[in-house]
Amino acid sequence: MIVLQADLKEKIIEESQRLGINKIGFTTAEPFLDLENKLIAQQEKGHHSGFEHKNIQERIYPELIFESPRSIISIALAYPTKIEHPPERVKGERRGEFARASWGTDYHIILREKMDQLIEYIRKEAGDSVTYKPMVDTGELIDVAVAKRAGLGFIGRNGLLITEEFGSYVYLGEIITNLDFPIDAEIPFGCGDCTRCVDACPTGALLGDGRMNAKQCLSYQTQTKGMMPEEFRRRMGHVIYGCDICQVVCPYNKGKNTGFHPAMEPDPESAMPKLKPLLTISNREFKESFGYMSGSWRGKKPIQRNAIIALGNYRDKSALPDLLHCLEKDPRPVIRGTAAWSIAKIVFHRDEMIMEFLKEVLEKETDKEAQDEMNKAIASIHMKKEKKK
Repeated sequence: MIVLQADLKEKIIEESQRLGINKIGFTTAEPFLDLENKLIAQQEKGHHSGFEHKNIQERIYPELIFESPRSIISIALAYPTKIEHPPERVKGERRGEFARASWGTDYHIILREKMDQLIEYIRKEAGDSVTYKPMVDTGELIDVAVAKRAGLGFIGRNGLLITEEFGSYVYLGEIITNLDFPIDAEIPFGCGDCTRCVDACPTGALLGDGRMNAKQCLSYQTQTKGMMPEEFRRRMGHVIYGCDICQVVCPYNKGKNTGFHPAMEPDPESAMPKLKPLLTISNREFKESFGYMSGSWRGKKPIQRNAIIALGNYRDKSALPDLLHCLEKDPRPVIRGTAAWSIAKIVFHRDEMIMEFLKEVLEKETDKEAQDEMNKAIASIHMKKEKKK
């Protein structure tokens, strides 16, 4: 006989509020069968980023990753969307920007702490025979699918969970357990005919039905470590980690901003860092300035590469000496090649000295990708009109 823990559920909800968890929902641990064909199709089309859990079956069947699963508790924490005191604008000082979801202390740490506290409470109430498996983002299950089924919100056309109270500006986590709880009702799809996120996506990554081609997404591209494909560089703008355009344009997110969790509040200098200092930042300095943020998980190389691209997108002439230094001295081919691209974007006229410099560096270059970028940069500058005397 299955005993539903209705009283315990109410106690857990009360405790979650005391802990500062903004939303909580309960669902069964039944397989997510509706996802199977979609995930297989996405994998076959090459639409997965590669950051996801590799085993599709384990993403669908909770019983493959947890003994005797009965319920899943889904939680959401709302995060801030505005920098209350942004850095002062200074002429000639260009800044990059981290997308909102990476502001403040790494959300994995905050969510795990909240879930550990909640699990400790449940253990005290239900006894040591109860088992748990908490997950945040990098676990096997798909956070938005769990949250949708647990009634926290619906999955929008951009593939994100949209809640009534906080829009899509929420971090998600879940706890599988062997307890049986009364389940919460799902919320109907609420996008209607709206396609603003799909229309606004700079790369056409959104497919319009909640799925996406992850490798086309700018957020994915900013997290890769190799040479960013040229088609994405201009579209990246000056956001050096992540992308939240599809959230900014969403009507459900209009006017949404929260301040529930002090650890999530952005440090203006980290969320909107000066670009030129990033080009030569040491590992130690990077860790001290950005190591606490989720946007640092891939290390400094992608951030530096993106900072170089952002300077090129700004057409920042004052950055030329820094970029020329990267081109000549940096030991990493990706940085050298990206610097060549950025230099070509900044130079407005045919500059013989810059071209000569590029040719000299090219003669010493041994990396094929970097060589290609330098050749293209030289050709681009050569095609520009000469500066009138």
